Amino acid sequence: MARKIKIDNAELKRRTRQETRRKVGGRTERKYHLIVCEGEKTEPNYFLAWKRKLPRGVVEYIEIEGKGANTLSLVGQAERIRSRKEAARGRSFDFTWAVFDRDSFPSDHFDNAIHKCEQLKPPIRSIWSNEAFELWFLLHLEFVNTGMKREDYKSRIEQWLSSRMGIPFSYEKNRADMYEILQRYGNEAQAIKWAQQLEASHTGSRFSSHNPCTKVHLLIGELNKLIQ
Repeated sequence: MARKIKIDNAELKRRTRQETRRKVGGRTERKYHLIVCEGEKTEPNYFLAWKRKLPRGVVEYIEIEGKGANTLSLVGQAERIRSRKEAARGRSFDFTWAVFDRDSFPSDHFDNAIHKCEQLKPPIRSIWSNEAFELWFLLHLEFVNTGMKREDYKSRIEQWLSSRMGIPFSYEKNRADMYEILQRYGNEAQAIKWAQQLEASHTGSRFSSHNPCTKVHLLIGELNKLIQ
């Protein structure tokens, strides 16, 4: 009888991860993502920095566009960009994400953009923040459950980071290094939990009244699967 070889738990887990990443029916288990952002710099800079941490051979699974469009027009642009890129690539995206803020846009524009995303075939996943994307940054540093304006996010982010960095910190929109700063001085896992808590505190489909709230954690959760 052949002697059985024992494999420790760590090795078993490693082999399991390898198996789940092998191609099934000619297609890898990893999902392809298209992220279309309302802003031209703040959001794209954050996700591009996130993308740079991906291991070699995985970066192609994410494409990022910053369009500088408002809520409703952004959804239409995301749909057109998806169609164009899929035709050029000969391959569909598993997820298309539209990233936008409530800001000062009319309530019905904001709500209609979210509903439009849901109604498309296939749907576009709306990653909205009310009031602004900076709420996601602030949640890396503290929990907030009262509505604030963008200027208030700015001052709170500056206060927290100045304290943790030990030097005066000035937050400017479109900074290219916010992802790295928040990874060093903030807590992404806690930000996800706090964002989930805010999401659970709101009900109904009048999303413009869900303040404060952000859906960025949903996108981060899916992206994290690329490196698991």
